[in-house]
Amino acid sequence: MATNQECANVFSQIADLLEITGANAFKVNAYRKAARSCENESRELGKLARESPAELRTVEGIGESTAAKIVELETVGKVSELEALRSKVPPGLTELLTLQGVGPKSVKHLWDSAKVTNIDELRAAIESGALLTVDRMGERTIANLRDAVAAHDAAGAGPVRYRLGEAIPIAEAILKILRAAHGTVRAAFAGSARRGRETVGDLDLLVSSNDPAAAKAAFLNYPGIKKVLAHGDTKCAVQLSTGIQVDLRIVQDKAFGAALVYFTGGVDHNVYLRERAIARGMRLNEYGLFRVPQESRDDAELPLVAAESEESIYRALELPYCPPELREMHGGDWTKPPPKLIELSDIKAELHSHTTASDGEMSILELASLAKARGFHTVAVTDHSRASAQANGLTVERLLRHIDAVREVEAQLGGISILAGSEVDIMADGRLDYDDEVLAKLDIVVASPHTALKQSPQAATDRLLCAIRHPLVHIVGHPTGRIIQGREGLSPDMEMLCQAAKECGTALEINCHWSRLDLRDLHVRIAVQAGCMIAIDCDIHSATDADSLRYGIATARRGGVTAEGCVNAWSAAKLRGWLVQKRVVKNSASHDPPSPS
Repeated sequence: MATNQECANVFSQIADLLEITGANAFKVNAYRKAARSCENESRELGKLARESPAELRTVEGIGESTAAKIVELETVGKVSELEALRSKVPPGLTELLTLQGVGPKSVKHLWDSAKVTNIDELRAAIESGALLTVDRMGERTIANLRDAVAAHDAAGAGPVRYRLGEAIPIAEAILKILRAAHGTVRAAFAGSARRGRETVGDLDLLVSSNDPAAAKAAFLNYPGIKKVLAHGDTKCAVQLSTGIQVDLRIVQDKAFGAALVYFTGGVDHNVYLRERAIARGMRLNEYGLFRVPQESRDDAELPLVAAESEESIYRALELPYCPPELREMHGGDWTKPPPKLIELSDIKAELHSHTTASDGEMSILELASLAKARGFHTVAVTDHSRASAQANGLTVERLLRHIDAVREVEAQLGGISILAGSEVDIMADGRLDYDDEVLAKLDIVVASPHTALKQSPQAATDRLLCAIRHPLVHIVGHPTGRIIQGREGLSPDMEMLCQAAKECGTALEINCHWSRLDLRDLHVRIAVQAGCMIAIDCDIHSATDADSLRYGIATARRGGVTAEGCVNAWSAAKLRGWLVQKRVVKNSASHDPPSPS
């Protein structure tokens, strides 16, 4: 089945090739919008194309032509227009797009003006000096191309993206320096990092300052800089030794809100805001929201309506404030007030954690003390089950002794509820690693897939349904088992899983570790729309893992999770009530594994 990302990739490639071959901008932008729509759509487009193709037209940004191409991709396995475009350009040309800082316009210019058709030819043209004779190819541009080729050679083909938990600490380290600089008023990161996207291509930082020169100097003196790419009065760009590019914009404080809106994005949201401004006789850019009189000269200074804060701009446009995470993942009408999204401070319980009994680094007491210090009322000790031998999983005998140890620490420490649980492997056929008699002795069961993560979508769906429907399972942990930029994991029918979870009162987990973020944002949106409960857990193995909670919260907010819909945000009494009641209420479906087919 064609995945949403595969559909998005097709439309992105069509847009790139259209731009390289000189198509009009309207057509190019239509395909780029279609690509973004595919990435952000919660429904499975391949499934819609197969079962109800007319429904594809209900996806914003998908028209008759693009809907037909999704159907073609699903039924034929390729799209004829993309194949035709590929035949019009040299085969190595699209590889140039994998170079950092090289887009379709640059590729077209290299092809038209320098006859460069692949990376080898670009490398040769740089070294021979041939590019110096090409229009708009100055020494700095050529130096940047040389660096991009070198980075490609060192890291392999493909645009480099950085996982959220790798990028945000860098942004915050630089912001700390900027905030300490003389004259700084406000500083923040923007872009896809602020929107909480699981990976980012670069970092966008904003600072308002009464002393722009001091802010610039503080930024350019950051110790991790490998190369300065630009250093103007209001914009600087650097490449760090990690490879990531960081852009800094220095703005006046009275325009900080407008700049934050502009540089946070996403693209479709910004277009929507600009068009709404125009419809109301105004103009919106990174400097502010301005009134445009009916009769005004092009060089006339426009009256300022709003700029200092994001909220003031939304109010002036007669819109409710939109949280950054929903500016890309909204999936609805921006004129409607968004739900009150969950916040970091709402979390009062950690329900998935490991100790030295399996593969964790902390004792039960150290883990519980950490949770207590964070203000939590509950922590669940969920060490691995016996099938996870590589993680020192517990045999039944060890588990029973472990339960007793948990009870002893709870009595010793006081002031926090410590649940005796287990992260129980969901076997490939859907059975759980412990039998029901053992599971019933636990306060909480987190059932997770760890092996056989290349199963077919149908097998994966059947497998996870068994866990969801099992009356002794409270939470399905990291349901797909994916690792960002590592492994794809399972591809189950999420709509079916979420509906079953809703019916059975089983929570689905957002695993907060930035290498997982599983459930991913699109799956979270499906879960929220289905009305099933969400657990947001750090899967703690060491003390620092608790700091990943912010990334799980960002993912939850992108999917529209509220505090009411997250079991970790409930009171101790409500949480304990659910843990007990779920085992009392008989689920409508059998939890037996499916018969072999």
